[in-house]
Amino acid sequence: MSTNKSIRLFSLLIIVFTFLFTGGCGKDEGRQEIPYVYVNFTVYPNTTIDHIEIGGFKYFDSYGYRGVLIYRPSPDEFVAFERTCPYDPEIITARIDVESSFSTAIDTTCESRFILIDGSPFEGPAKVLLKQYRTSFNGNDLHVFN
Repeated sequence: MSTNKSIRLFSLLIIVFTFLFTGGCGKDEGRQEIPYVYVNFTVYPNTTIDHIEIGGFKYFDSYGYRGVLIYRPSPDEFVAFERTCPYDPEIITARIDVESSFSTAIDTTCESRFILIDGSPFEGPAKVLLKQYRTSFNGNDLHVFN
């Protein structure tokens, strides 16, 4: 093999390895991290003030980065999501709202839609789950935290 061919082959290998090993190291396309905000609050979903009916939801905009959405799929089950859309959290209007079906949510800025049971995206540019907070329910008090 001539020196010229060896140099070309070596250069080609360097280019291939560069693409292989650097392509997956960046952020997901179009996704930025939602800033961490300490979340630790309690609500009372069976009372008139904080009432969340089964299959219903309630926004708590005083908590989280841009608010917290609590969804109640069954009597003793709750899921809590950050309202900031994970596609582009830097945009102030990138905030999810529950749709009329009460089982999905949408960010009308980027048109991403999510299933409220687990926060998974099913339409639009978002490719990652909604940021979820932990919940603990004792029959009266619902504790939401990270």
